Amino acid sequence: MARYIGPKTKIARKFKDPIYGPDKYFEKKNYGPGMHGNSKRRKKLSEYGTQLQEKQKAKYTYGILEKQFKNTFHKASRKKGITGEVLLQIIESRLDNLVFRLGIAPSRNGARQLVSHRHITVNGSVVNVPSYEVKIGDVIAVREKSKSLEVIQEAVSAKRNTYSWLEWDSTLLTGKMTSLPAREDIPENIKEQLIVELYSK
Repeated sequence: MARYIGPKTKIARKFKDPIYGPDKYFEKKNYGPGMHGNSKRRKKLSEYGTQLQEKQKAKYTYGILEKQFKNTFHKASRKKGITGEVLLQIIESRLDNLVFRLGIAPSRNGARQLVSHRHITVNGSVVNVPSYEVKIGDVIAVREKSKSLEVIQEAVSAKRNTYSWLEWDSTLLTGKMTSLPAREDIPENIKEQLIVELYSK
């Protein structure tokens, strides 16, 4: 299965949540897609359906494939701590996600492309694997000859969000993960406990 590259509003409507960011089309139709999307008689989801939908929502939000997501969950379940929170911490530590969080790219898809095209370094070495797990203290930077790229300049100049667990140097275009994010530091509207219950069946 390839990554989803179709209409993003359709997916946001499916989950009734603007998972790809502000979306004026979603605001107009914030109900499920299809001819029965706004029907009050729409069939209620089962417990399993609700759990499955939450997993799908997390996968689409972070752009992770099924096998990758399952492997990440098993990795989280072997670590100390609350499994759902650890799962999100591991996902948040992905290089593509951190490039997005630091404001080097306007979206996770854009961040994934920058990483894949070798525009990003970790501790001075080029890393072109979007799923690369960044460790606390690792320095993420824009490659020297890529700093003048228009897409990067525009993203950095439009940077709005800051996170307590990340450091950012706008002059050098470098960032660092200073700690793992606490659950309240992760803004995504994901009910991770439902995902844990799904995989625990």
